[in-house]
Amino acid sequence: EFYDGSLWQEITDTASTYVSGLIPSANFNTVLYPGDGVSGNSITGVGFQPDMVWVKATDAAYDPVLASVVNTQDYYLTTSETYIESVGNGRFSSFDTDGFTVTNGTSASNPAVINNKASTNYVSWNWKAGGPAVSNGNGSITTQVSANVNAGFSVISYTGNNTAGATVPHGLNALPELIIWKGATHVSGWKVYCNQFSSPTTEIIELYLSAGVSTNTTFIDGTAPGLEFITLGAYGDTNSLGNTMIAYSFHSVAGYSKIGFYVGNGSTTGPIVYTGFKPAWIMIKRTDISANWRILDNKRSPSNPRDKELYPNLSNAEGTYTAINFNSSGFQLINNDASYNAIGGTYIYMAIAE
Repeated sequence: EFYDGSLWQEITDTASTYVSGLIPSANFNTVLYPGDGVSGNSITGVGFQPDMVWVKATDAAYDPVLASVVNTQDYYLTTSETYIESVGNGRFSSFDTDGFTVTNGTSASNPAVINNKASTNYVSWNWKAGGPAVSNGNGSITTQVSANVNAGFSVISYTGNNTAGATVPHGLNALPELIIWKGATHVSGWKVYCNQFSSPTTEIIELYLSAGVSTNTTFIDGTAPGLEFITLGAYGDTNSLGNTMIAYSFHSVAGYSKIGFYVGNGSTTGPIVYTGFKPAWIMIKRTDISANWRILDNKRSPSNPRDKELYPNLSNAEGTYTAINFNSSGFQLINNDASYNAIGGTYIYMAIAE
């Protein structure tokens, strides 16, 4: 449900699950750290051994990078670019019991800028999946899967076959609501499926671009993701022949995470969006026109208003903009910026509880 400024509106949510006793901070945590330029810098304080780490320099224009257990954490993918997986400007040499270790990469001129440049501050967003990936051969394409079923998150890798109708197991026990794809071994875009689009099986959005939703009938095979499989189309950015693909799948879990949408009202007293929990982290994207992705969290902005924003599709340093209040059961837009709250604008979001 969401609040449009005058009344609560209910939205049917068939994908949300509930897991008794799920502790948000044991499945997701934001950690800030300073880079020191010394190879082998151990970052601690995550509270668990992460299986996916997304890092961005907050005070420098370095690309945001994402590493996970399915393609060995030593490699990272750059969410603002189409690059293949790399270790050039830094490495994630290990995922540890309470964090991760960053190590110099292969670039002679910039061996550490991505995650450990001296006198540079970084934010890391850390997810717990299912530990080392395991093989799942239940689809027409075998996947390597690391899945946290209780928290509604999995990351998989597979080799594309460029065949429409190919099925890849996602490892979850509920319908994925948000899936992000990236080619690891070939240049490709970051394709995003979201069940909140008006036509989810024929509309797509890009994580590395500011563009709004566009039509694409080949990225999946006209079939919404099921309880076990994602059905692929014959499309290079989700099913490239002979290349390694990475897919990150999410669904809502009551009290822990929420994937949804809202409609802007163009007022500084903006919509109140109900998530059922106080957020720790929110990612927002306007879908009807071009606008940058935004990420806000409770570590860089520990109190209202939450005004420290980063952009998954840009290398830009952190921006400051009075954007959102985190409330006990959701969040409220407190600006009329087009990227957050244009009148009649449509927005998708993913939120995770503190």
